[in-house]
Amino acid sequence: MEIITLIALILAYLVGSIPFGLVFGRLAGVDVRSAGSCNIGATNVTRLVGKKFGIITLICDASKGAVPMLVAQALGAELNLVMGCGAAAFTGHCFPIYLKFVGGKGVATALGVFLFLDRPAVIAGITVFILLVWLTGYVSLGSMAATLVVSAMIWWLHGVGVLFYLACFVTFLVIVKHHQNIGRLVRGEEKSMWRKK
Repeated sequence: MEIITLIALILAYLVGSIPFGLVFGRLAGVDVRSAGSCNIGATNVTRLVGKKFGIITLICDASKGAVPMLVAQALGAELNLVMGCGAAAFTGHCFPIYLKFVGGKGVATALGVFLFLDRPAVIAGITVFILLVWLTGYVSLGSMAATLVVSAMIWWLHGVGVLFYLACFVTFLVIVKHHQNIGRLVRGEEKSMWRKK
């Protein structure tokens, strides 16, 4: 691996590792790692400190996925390296070096990555996400289903290739990071947005 490629991937990982949810939670006086779902993602930030900080966290976490790819492309990197930077940023969010590799579930950062790479697939994924959350109230279920749909759409639109492998990697990791949610869904204990407190 060339030194420039390695540096680009490391920088993308470090950008992806920035824990915006933790930062904005602390600005509101809450450590999001110790309340709610104890996750640094936008959903838990929204639950604990309100929609404003939740939306800002979502935008920033998505930007972590897109910005390293935009910079790499602007500097003339080949598409494989551009996608590699997206994968590195996504990995950084899930396993941030700044938080001893305990990070978020990667959905918002994956959104940024695929908004850059394949908007039609993202539109399909968001549609499924909205539909499932509206029907069930389960954000976790909508998130996992959306990533599966994005992978399926990329396969359908582009066939099997580097982009499809990236989508499969992201989908796999998102589902792995949701393993506790899967357990709660199976047991009927998952929190629904529509369930009365």
